[in-house]
Amino acid sequence: MNKEKSIEVLNTLIEINNDRIEGYDTASKETQESDLKDLFSQFSKTSKKCKEELEQEVRKLGGKPAAGTKTTGKFYRVWMDVKASLTSKDRKKILESCEFGEDVAVDTYKKVLQNNTEDISKEQSVMINTQYAAIKADHNKVKNLRDMVVEHK
Repeated sequence: MNKEKSIEVLNTLIEINNDRIEGYDTASKETQESDLKDLFSQFSKTSKKCKEELEQEVRKLGGKPAAGTKTTGKFYRVWMDVKASLTSKDRKKILESCEFGEDVAVDTYKKVLQNNTEDISKEQSVMINTQYAAIKADHNKVKNLRDMVVEHK
């Protein structure tokens, strides 16, 4: 196991959690619906917990935890801001935007678990799998809520 590669992999996951935290802060501001505000707060807490665990692992390896976000995350947040403004805070559009961000997070975790097993320890793999399950559950909640929105025509 290469320490530098392990740190790089863990920092990738830190960045995607930073994206989620910022994305859900934005989504929370874009909606007036209390159930969505609560949901987005819960999702942000999920990522804050994941981020703290990942940062602890990076420090154990002697590395510096990533402080920023992924470039794609910045694009996602801008896109979500524009879309939310254009759709007059439309519930379905906000949920669709959030699902787009969740797809990116789930995909990032999935790729790490598929492609980087030799770069992480068994303990880190267990932690990442647990985080993946939590983020995938959040994704499914957003998708189910989006699917339940009745179209008004």
